[in-house]
Amino acid sequence: MSVLDDDRALIAARVRLVERIAAGDVVLSSRIAESFLNVPRHVFTPVFYRREGGDRFTPWRADDTGNAGGAWWDAVYSGESLITEVDGVHAEHAPSEGVSGVPTSSSTAPDLMADMLDALDPVPGARTLEIGTGSGYNAALLCRLVGADHVTTLDHTPHLVDTARERLEIASFAPDVVLGDGTTGWAGNAPYDRLIATASVPRIPTAWIEQCAPGAVLVVPLKGTLAGGSIAWLKKLPDGTAAGRLMHTPAAFMPLLPDTDHDVDEGAPRPAHWEPGHAGDQTRTSLLTPRVLDDWTFSFFAQLHLDPHTTRTFTRTDGRHITTLRTPDGGVTTVTETHSGAEVARSGGRDLWTPIERAHRLWLELNRPRREWFTLDAGPTGQHVRLAAPDGHAYTWTL
Repeated sequence: MSVLDDDRALIAARVRLVERIAAGDVVLSSRIAESFLNVPRHVFTPVFYRREGGDRFTPWRADDTGNAGGAWWDAVYSGESLITEVDGVHAEHAPSEGVSGVPTSSSTAPDLMADMLDALDPVPGARTLEIGTGSGYNAALLCRLVGADHVTTLDHTPHLVDTARERLEIASFAPDVVLGDGTTGWAGNAPYDRLIATASVPRIPTAWIEQCAPGAVLVVPLKGTLAGGSIAWLKKLPDGTAAGRLMHTPAAFMPLLPDTDHDVDEGAPRPAHWEPGHAGDQTRTSLLTPRVLDDWTFSFFAQLHLDPHTTRTFTRTDGRHITTLRTPDGGVTTVTETHSGAEVARSGGRDLWTPIERAHRLWLELNRPRREWFTLDAGPTGQHVRLAAPDGHAYTWTL
């Protein structure tokens, strides 16, 4: 393929990407569409993983296809999330035979990026902080939208920071790329008019709000131990608090990892993962199957009813779904799917399945409320998610 043909293939791929985004749920503004057309994603993801089945991933480079304008271009500009790291092994460092493990970093699906950027309203000149540099692609889009001199992007991984800085320079952008603990933000360039996070947190770090100017917009993925995270849109108020609502889009961002040089909140919920169940010393039956927690439309709501330090693990045995919930005080509840519902076994404290059952009943009574019906406020007295029902009843949950 000639250089000219390669350039034509690249242009066509970018156009198809914008068309895919526009064909989905995202209504693209002209400025957001223009940024995706003019910022090259492939510069930031020259190598990414392909899932070979199960937990096996192999790196994929442009020259692996023998045709840079073919399948590889289509994959980069497919609109899909691209896995760039597995268990701390970056794709460019992986052996050709691949690695096994769990994805720990990725380039976010462009349609979700577009939705979040549109909500951020990145006007030219807005001082912008991005938490989670990752590949650098989102930072490049921000540079295009607000101006590189106004963008600060932060990551806790030295390799990601160095690589993103190099690739941003290749794309002719020079934002402030800094190494630091994302949970504490970056006071050096504060105050900010816009803040966007590309990793999830169970609640919004206070530093993020403090480092924003009054009137600033924050777009932050929220997620606890259950599936079905949400994206919060907030505005910084004159009194120093922030308030807004949840966006309609479900999100499964990887959790924000703090710098290991800083203290880690050991009570913060960890992402759910597969592991064997746990035997209990008290058992009962339940009509509610543990599979309900795999339903993102409900698990988001269920998370609001859990102790914020609850963790979940799950597995399948003989085709049966098994979920185990744990709390730091030693409470353990294992819920095993049966033909008529579930068997609930607990030990070491209260029954952790009971709040899920209550949440499910309320969820049905409220006609399965959508994410965008909920509001969120954050301040010195705490962070709360609220819902106003049509009958005038107000519900409040603490993050």
